Amino acid sequence: MEKSIITVVGKDQVGIIAKVCTYLADSNVNILDISQTILDGYFNMMMIVDTHGANREFSVLVEELSQLGDSIGTKIKLQHEQIFDMMHRI
Repeated sequence: MEKSIITVVGKDQVGIIAKVCTYLADSNVNILDISQTILDGYFNMMMIVDTHGANREFSVLVEELSQLGDSIGTKIKLQHEQIFDMMHRI
């Protein structure tokens, strides 16, 4: 298993979850856990995913998710779990 973290932040709108999940399904990325909230019109989602069986290279997933975010008015970031953990250590 290759756990990675996806974060999605932006103004709330219809279809954000659907578009991200459709992309992940098309890329053979398994969603392990998902949490989302909307605060005062701002959408925030965090996903833990398994990229082990992905049909695209990790760098391609990173770039395509970023482009997807741009196309729907959000910021989407994909990071390896270890990098995410190191960035958020206290």
